[in-house]
Amino acid sequence: MGSRSSHAAVIPDGDSIRRETGFSQASLLRLHHRFRALDRNKKGYLSRMDLQQIGALAVNPLGDRIIESFFPDGSQRVDFPGFVRVLAHFRPVEDEDTETQDPKKPEPLNSRRNKLHYAFQLYDLDRDGKTSRHEMLQVLRLMVGVQVTEEQLENIADRTVQEADEDGDGAVSFVEFTKSLEKMDVEQKMSIRILK
Repeated sequence: MGSRSSHAAVIPDGDSIRRETGFSQASLLRLHHRFRALDRNKKGYLSRMDLQQIGALAVNPLGDRIIESFFPDGSQRVDFPGFVRVLAHFRPVEDEDTETQDPKKPEPLNSRRNKLHYAFQLYDLDRDGKTSRHEMLQVLRLMVGVQVTEEQLENIADRTVQEADEDGDGAVSFVEFTKSLEKMDVEQKMSIRILK
């Protein structure tokens, strides 16, 4: 009884954030503790430099892109609710029947569609809603480093954009990105069934 109200006092708008993100109270408290630990100067927000302290991001080839996702629209700081909203994309998708979901409620941040949108934005470097061959190539360079030749990377980028680009504009939209991944998923499932 007393512990629930004391938790709410620790995290402003904790119940609202929990409903929006789907994190349990215990997870939210852990994230709040982590947020406060990253906020070494007790500013009440995190900067890019604060997030660069996270070791897993420092060694991740997409670490800078992930950090950038905490700062939409060029903002310079992220507060706790914004921090948790981004992290909610990494929560496992719950096996809920989407047809029983209230259509008036927003789609969960960890839904398949929102996870795909998050992944897409890592490739959409200029935030124009499309991933060009150039953007694809930049991300591929980050991901593979020197393990693959430049010519091989260019071929991968060309083929990826060519296969996904349905409208012929030379770039991949979010809808095309989603369809391409769904096609790959179906092909993979078919291959698994054939092998069994």
